[in-house]
Amino acid sequence: MSQALRRYSVSLVVVALIAMAGISLSRVYNGLLLLELVVGAAAASVAISTLLRRVPAAVVAALSVLALAGYALLAISVSAKAGGIGGDLRSLAFDAARNAVPRLLTALIPVEAQPDTVLAPVVLAWLAGFAGTELGLRGRRPALALLPPTLLYVGALVLVGPNAGVVGWEPLVFAAVAAFGLVAGGATSGARSVPRLPGRERAALQLRTASGLAIGLAAVLAVVVVAAPLVGRAVRHNPTDPRRYVAPPNLDVLDQNPLIRLSGWAANPEQPLFNVAVLKSGRPLTSQPSAAPTPSGDAPAGDSPAPSDGPQVVDASAGAYDTRLRLAILTDWDGVTWHVDADYRNAGRVLPAVARAPGLGAPDPDAPAPLEIEERITVDQLEGRLMPAVSEPSRVDGVRVAFDQASGTLLRTDPLAPGLSYTVTSENPNVNVTLLPAADVPSGDAVSRYLAVGDAVPADLSHLAEQVATGAPGPYYKALALETFFKEHYRFAGDAPSGHAYPNLRFFLFEPPYAGGQKGTSEQFATAFATLARLMGLPSRVVVGFRTPSGGGTIHGADAVAWPEVLFTDVGWVAFNPLPDGGTPPRPLEDQFLPKPSPPSSPPASVDPPKPPTASVAPHINAAAPNAGTGPGAGVIAGGIGGGMVLLVVLLIGVIAFLRFLRRRSQLSRGSPPQRVLGAWDEVLDSLLLAGSPAPPHLAAAEVAVHAGEVAQTVPTRRHTRRPRPAAPPLTELAEKVNAVGFAGGASAPDEVAAFGARAQALEYERALRAGRPWWRRLVWRIDPRPLFRRR
Repeated sequence: MSQALRRYSVSLVVVALIAMAGISLSRVYNGLLLLELVVGAAAASVAISTLLRRVPAAVVAALSVLALAGYALLAISVSAKAGGIGGDLRSLAFDAARNAVPRLLTALIPVEAQPDTVLAPVVLAWLAGFAGTELGLRGRRPALALLPPTLLYVGALVLVGPNAGVVGWEPLVFAAVAAFGLVAGGATSGARSVPRLPGRERAALQLRTASGLAIGLAAVLAVVVVAAPLVGRAVRHNPTDPRRYVAPPNLDVLDQNPLIRLSGWAANPEQPLFNVAVLKSGRPLTSQPSAAPTPSGDAPAGDSPAPSDGPQVVDASAGAYDTRLRLAILTDWDGVTWHVDADYRNAGRVLPAVARAPGLGAPDPDAPAPLEIEERITVDQLEGRLMPAVSEPSRVDGVRVAFDQASGTLLRTDPLAPGLSYTVTSENPNVNVTLLPAADVPSGDAVSRYLAVGDAVPADLSHLAEQVATGAPGPYYKALALETFFKEHYRFAGDAPSGHAYPNLRFFLFEPPYAGGQKGTSEQFATAFATLARLMGLPSRVVVGFRTPSGGGTIHGADAVAWPEVLFTDVGWVAFNPLPDGGTPPRPLEDQFLPKPSPPSSPPASVDPPKPPTASVAPHINAAAPNAGTGPGAGVIAGGIGGGMVLLVVLLIGVIAFLRFLRRRSQLSRGSPPQRVLGAWDEVLDSLLLAGSPAPPHLAAAEVAVHAGEVAQTVPTRRHTRRPRPAAPPLTELAEKVNAVGFAGGASAPDEVAAFGARAQALEYERALRAGRPWWRRLVWRIDPRPLFRRR
């Protein structure tokens, strides 16, 4: 082993172990930027402590903290530029420091390397490198030097949790590198402990030490190889994801139920909401939709024949694509209101795949590739925080977003504002319409929420659902019959009153046209379809979104629309369009569809909303919203900052205490008897410094002994205690031994007995001086860093 390798082996091992922690953590990040920043932090912190190993520890700690601040600003700047985040460095740094912990715990996988998601790993990697190098080089404890990187590696594994696959080579490499550090550090320590051995004997000692450690390592690896499969088969649970313990707050009121906004948009049809520019479309779109064959050969289960309204089909034999913009998906229905039940989590530019619907099997390898659509959206007068996008977005540029992986909808961390522009790329999956006629619907607990209809279902709605479904041979034909029923018997009216509770639906479905019934907006059509579908046993939900003009353009209030979707086994969610074509007058309701009791004569008042929905966003979203008052956003932020500060303070105190311990032991227990006498004298000088009365540097040893006696006599007596303060011993004899070391030699040099007596005098004086201090001075006596600065 070369001299350079022995000298810097601990430093290299610490950097390698921290790099392994970065590799493990980067598996849940997008790209390699986090790994590069973590390795840079490890290398920089270790290099500072290695190059300045002969400088006092307190000076190195201060310089390392300053360098950490500079490197953290560099990491924030680089990650902000890579993530496309604007703003000045000061605001970015403040936001990252405030939200680093909560956003890291709530970020979706893959995590985007942004200032708030890289700051915590970079800071922890730097601290681990500093602590490991100080313990290994200055403290000469190679085993303890491995502790900080190991804790960082374990923390990375916990944070990754079940969000990445099992990688067997990482822990084996980590263990091998750690074992090399123990071997190299042990050999170096063994060589330094016997410096007077001849070269051949010292080499033999190093060989025996390395051989013993290698044999032990081989035995441990053998046990791991044999026991790992057995232990792996015994563990039947996935690791715990710490993200599930972070409780998100509620949505803003404006976004709880977007259905109630449709009537306002319909009343202002010319209101410009936002602009859409189609940048890229992966497949050419036809102007006419097509779908599976229907019983009568009439309109398919898409939207109306208008080219801009409905699922755009590339190939009738391949599948249908829906290019409308989605704003929100409403899944929960309690008889009073439909509402969003989403878990919005902080996301980067690259979004995770949307969760597969219940009852949807494995992807068909022969199915055509999804249609990739890239659009540039510029907000005009659209309010709230929900962001329109084509279904299943995969990437968002230009704005920080939160993402609900279950529905594939987007939410902005701040309210939308005029001029806001972002680019969204979507992978719009195809619907294999050829499977629809024979498709069934899923069942079980996974779809129970899509079948809930509330506690008090009106009997006439159940009767209507039964009559419409009569004669339909399967689930798809039931949904198709329901779509045809609405198209033939009801009329679209943009000025219809808002509301979709059961009384509103009864009025819409059964009240005669002359009394204002049987007409409504897409709110009534979509919610009535979804409710009756659930009464037929069809899992359904309601989607609020916008029709998109061909080639893009400005989206107005008249383009806002709601539509229902039905879930089919092995097909997924299929959109239906119950809105009438508009060219044909509606037919009167037949007697079999009418309820037996007479319907009410006047429309009921809308009962939307007041029931709050159960929806959620990530804690940092609530912290960014100016009026958000619910959720633990501020508490999580304060707890994260406080926990980080406490961890940093505890780590610094531990390093200082350990360095003080090493200094004390070096002074009193190491070296020859003359060296230990001088070490005892240094201990006395340290005690005077801690007592607040340091000895002036120009005094001789005898004069310092007199000064020390005067300081011991002026120490105040401790109050409220029955224990007497120990008396300080005179230091005249110790001063004479110090003079003997400095000016005498040969037979006059102190021996082992004199060194032991000097040590006892120094310790007794230190105890007496410390016992007379106030309680808080006694508490910090061992962790006061001032003796580390005093030159010996």
